[in-house]
Amino acid sequence: MLDTEDIIKLLNEDFVRELEASMIYVYNSFIMKDCDPSRVTEAISVDEMRHMWWLADLITKRGGKPTMEHKELDFNDDDLKSMLKRQIQLETEGIDRYNYQIEIIDDDEVVGVLKHILDEEKRHRKEFKMRLEGLD
Repeated sequence: MLDTEDIIKLLNEDFVRELEASMIYVYNSFIMKDCDPSRVTEAISVDEMRHMWWLADLITKRGGKPTMEHKELDFNDDDLKSMLKRQIQLETEGIDRYNYQIEIIDDDEVVGVLKHILDEEKRHRKEFKMRLEGLD
C-alpha cells in the first residue's frame, strides 16, 4: 500500500504531465491550419488545465505542493497529422498511467478523481483519432 508521500509524488507526476499536455495542445491549436482540429485541440487543452486544478487540490489536501517543473516540451512536427499523432500518444500514455494508479492507490477520493480524468482522456483520444482518420 502506498503512503501519502508516494501518492503525492504520483499526483505531482500526473500534474506535470497535464501541464505539458495543455501547453502542447495550446501551441498546436495556434498553428493548426484546419479549423475543426484546432478548435477541438483548444477545447481539450482547457480540459487538461482543469485536470491540473483537480490534481493540485488532491495534492494540497494531502499536505503537498504542486510542482511546475517540466521537461523540455516535444512539439513534434508542424504538420497536422504529426500533431494529432503526438496528441493521441500523450492521451494513451495518460490512460495507461491513470489505469495503473487506480489499481495501486488505496484512497477513495484520489481514485474517484483519477477515474473521472481517465474517462475524459479516453474521450480526448477518441476525438483526436477521429480528426486523424478524417485526414485520410
